[in-house]
Amino acid sequence: MLDINRPEVVAAVRAAFERYEVALVGNDVTVLDELFWRSESTLRYGVTENLYGYEAIAAFRAARPAVNLARTVTRVEITTFGTDFATANMEFRRAGSDRTGRQSHTWVRMPEGWRIVAAHVSLVVEPASK
Repeated sequence: MLDINRPEVVAAVRAAFERYEVALVGNDVTVLDELFWRSESTLRYGVTENLYGYEAIAAFRAARPAVNLARTVTRVEITTFGTDFATANMEFRRAGSDRTGRQSHTWVRMPEGWRIVAAHVSLVVEPASK
C-alpha cells in the first residue's frame, strides 16, 4: 500500500517548494538551478516556452529579465506518494493582472535532496463576475 501524505514528507517537500518560491521572486538563479534535476529528461513548460533538459532550463533562467517577478500565492496543494515522489501545485496572482497563474511541479527525492523533474506554468483569464 502506497503511503500518501506522510506528514514529515509533506513538510520536506513544502520546505523545498517554499525555498524555490523565495528564489524565484528574488531571482536567485543559483538556487533555482540547484532545485532542478540535472538531467536531459527534466522539462519545464512555461507561459511562452517549452524547455527540454536541465541545460535549456538553466540557460532560460540565466537570460530571463529579473522584472515583474513578485506574486501572491493564493493556493498550494502538495501531495506526496511514499517517501520519494511528490507533486506541488499552486495558484498565484500578480498585481495589475487579470490572470491567475498556475504552477505545477513534480518533485523526486534524489541522493542530493528534493529536485524538480517536471514543471509547468500557465496563465488563465478569470471569467467576468456576474
